[in-house]
Amino acid sequence: GDVEVFLDSIFVLILPIIRAQVPHWGPCPEPDVQPAFILKQFMGRWFEIAKLPAQFEKGRCIETNFTQTGNSIRVVSSEILKGEVRKIQGTGVIEDPRNPAKLGISYSYVLPYSPYWILSTDYVNFALVYSCTDVLRLFHVDFAWILGRTRSLPDATLEKARETFSNNNIDVTRMIPSRQQGCDKTL
Repeated sequence: GDVEVFLDSIFVLILPIIRAQVPHWGPCPEPDVQPAFILKQFMGRWFEIAKLPAQFEKGRCIETNFTQTGNSIRVVSSEILKGEVRKIQGTGVIEDPRNPAKLGISYSYVLPYSPYWILSTDYVNFALVYSCTDVLRLFHVDFAWILGRTRSLPDATLEKARETFSNNNIDVTRMIPSRQQGCDKTL
């Protein structure tokens, strides 16, 4: 019937998003974000330490550099893939000034801003980032990252990070370490 056709067409649209991820039933969780978030202190270079698998990140040595320009944020992510450095540039915005830790990031003029929520950070060592997209409130697809100012973080920090995600109903059992080895060699 019509409903099946409708669901099929939606499925075609969202298939690329969910191929990499396990969709969870129900709407996105509403995690607590970093209180009194100071954007300026968050700017600069962050290395990806661990992630909930994301389709577009196949390389290693993934890092993201944030620069504030007026009201917007310049976002440059890079990775090494097949021996080459690949960069992708995007824009970040604070969508609601009352909630500065809830950023939106887009890597293309045609794509909407994706949530990029800073759940927790001390600005100098680590940051926990969460992104969740709701599909018709039927189910959601989410991504989570542990970022570090250096290429590795102590186990205790990682343990505490996983705990923070779990306490916010974010399932990080499938989180995998990012590859940050052999990154400073000239290619």
